[in-house]
Amino acid sequence: MIATILNRLIQMAFVMFGISVLVFLIFFATPGSDPAARIAGRNAAPETVAQIRHDFGFDRPLPVQYALLMKRLFITRDLTSFVNRGQQVIPQVIDAVPATLSLVTGAAILWVLGGIGVGLAAAAMRDTWVDRSLMILALIGISMPVFWLGEVMNLLSQSRFHDTWLFSWVPGLGYVPLTEDPAGWAKALVIPWLTLAVLYIGIYARILRANVIEAYSEDFIRTARAKGLSERRVLIRHAFRTSLLPFVTMFGLDFGALVGGAALLTEVVFGINGVGRLTFQALQNLDLPVILATVMYASFFVVAANAIVDLLYAAIDPRMRT
Repeated sequence: MIATILNRLIQMAFVMFGISVLVFLIFFATPGSDPAARIAGRNAAPETVAQIRHDFGFDRPLPVQYALLMKRLFITRDLTSFVNRGQQVIPQVIDAVPATLSLVTGAAILWVLGGIGVGLAAAAMRDTWVDRSLMILALIGISMPVFWLGEVMNLLSQSRFHDTWLFSWVPGLGYVPLTEDPAGWAKALVIPWLTLAVLYIGIYARILRANVIEAYSEDFIRTARAKGLSERRVLIRHAFRTSLLPFVTMFGLDFGALVGGAALLTEVVFGINGVGRLTFQALQNLDLPVILATVMYASFFVVAANAIVDLLYAAIDPRMRT
């Protein structure tokens, strides 16, 4: 097990290195892209551009530029923004991480519990009106865009019915730090949690239902029934457990991507200054250091999530341990 973990860590290091090189080449070495000209601004004198190119090291060979950039990003941690002069990049990302983690973690708990509950209920009562009704609701949830559902929820909770007992407790848009006001933190995020979770509840419920129904045709299910086990125990202890592999795989990928900034639309709609919104603003301004930092941050979570999923396979399914 230790050898497997070390192997995965080595693979993660190589993947992160490859991503960093690729991002650097795209934004700093693409023909026609001149970061120095971007920093100098429009109509800058050639002397000014040349001076900036020298100060930032853009006149050096590409391997040296890459090494200096990675040093400033990971070692000295003094990489500064090209747009907001003097503003360091790392503090911006660190300040945005708690909001994104709070949003995605709460939504993930809701969609995992909801997906498992709806999926198991539909599989246990397959081909009945309950099964069909749950799958229709899941399909509706999948079909609703996050930004549209978020705007509808804002319209109901912030405008139309804000003064009623139903939504009078909802605070204004934005993020409240957990350490400052735990109750305010939960109130500010409960509607964003539900909005983000609706889509994934539908997806995970349909995937889990299909996998459980497929597992019912396996030999070990017939053996369990022949032993006299109840249908509930067959469903939970056998069919559900072996159906978790695709579920866990999807969760690892989705959670890693959302923590890395894929929850952008939810953050924008609800005014949450998370990593996704920070990346979006950096892309609008072409702030290359911020883009590089957020891409590396997102890549780490996606790669780490994949590694954790691989290690969880053996814990979930004994057949994977060999």
